[in-house]
Amino acid sequence: MKAELLKRLFRAIAVDDREAIDKLSYLVIEEERRKGHTLLAQQLENIAKKNRQDNSLVESRNVARERNIGKTSTLMGVSEALAGTLVKQQEALSELPTSKRFNTPLVTVIPREKLRHHMILPENVEKRFQRIEREYAARDRLAHHGLRYRQKILLYGSPGCGKTLGAERLAWNTGLPLLKVRFDAMVSSFLGETASNLRLVFEEAAKSPCLLFLDECDSIAKSREDNQEVGEIKRVVNTFLQILDEYQPVSGLLVAATNFNQALDNALWRRFDDLIEVPKPGEKELEFILKETLSAMELGYINWSEIVKQMKDFSAAQAVRVAQDAAKRAILEREELVIQEHLQEAIKEIKVSWN
Repeated sequence: MKAELLKRLFRAIAVDDREAIDKLSYLVIEEERRKGHTLLAQQLENIAKKNRQDNSLVESRNVARERNIGKTSTLMGVSEALAGTLVKQQEALSELPTSKRFNTPLVTVIPREKLRHHMILPENVEKRFQRIEREYAARDRLAHHGLRYRQKILLYGSPGCGKTLGAERLAWNTGLPLLKVRFDAMVSSFLGETASNLRLVFEEAAKSPCLLFLDECDSIAKSREDNQEVGEIKRVVNTFLQILDEYQPVSGLLVAATNFNQALDNALWRRFDDLIEVPKPGEKELEFILKETLSAMELGYINWSEIVKQMKDFSAAQAVRVAQDAAKRAILEREELVIQEHLQEAIKEIKVSWN
């Protein structure tokens, strides 16, 4: 934030110039939004609105205090209002939806410090993730022209290719809290309860900005043409499709992921604004993942070309495991560095586990 703008804002607060405070607050919010700090800008805007609504009440309660201690109380009143609003936002996030029958949480909040956000993707896939993030940062400007940013994203691909990591990366880069749906608590054997739990989760998520993550969404979105599925599952799918049509997140995102895209109901695909296949890494990406994972270790001679050829069809998760297992071998064998043999042994073990 520019120093001159800060000075003007504090001068306005010092002399209790309400009109100037409102104008300068707007400038602060817009500047943060231009910098891409969209979550902060939204929070500041909400605080400013709340403060304006409460001004008359705050002033009536603080008349006597203002007469005694002068202008300083105005600044204190504003600070108290800001702090109170932030507390309410945190309390709202902590009030997670629970199943009505067993009172168990239907979602889990993933703390920001636990979000993984470094992804190694082919250039064309990386650009699609960046497009989502750029549209989110510019959502207000898009809305000004009658356009809507991509809100509902479906990630699909083979296990271990990075779909969950993709959701965490989007949450990190947009600054949104990540709420992961707990399907173990969501799905119930009682008639109608699964659909009720599902609707409850979406209603709560729509109240405040967040990234709602539905991992393995095929558990509630299987094709209704599958004759092996019972009528209850088909009713859940109908409810899910209806909820997706109605869902309008407040400056948030919905990200669903599946390993079994061919099992999804055909009607589900067109409910999403973007469909991204997260592929298995190629040789270039595999080498980068190995080197990145081993960046804290000393490396001996390694023929990277030979190593990545041995890892054909490995997922990103398996590549990370190869590097981690090789590092562990080097440490346990009291070697000073990771060598080619450590990586080859780790690759063999993973291949054996496939059979």
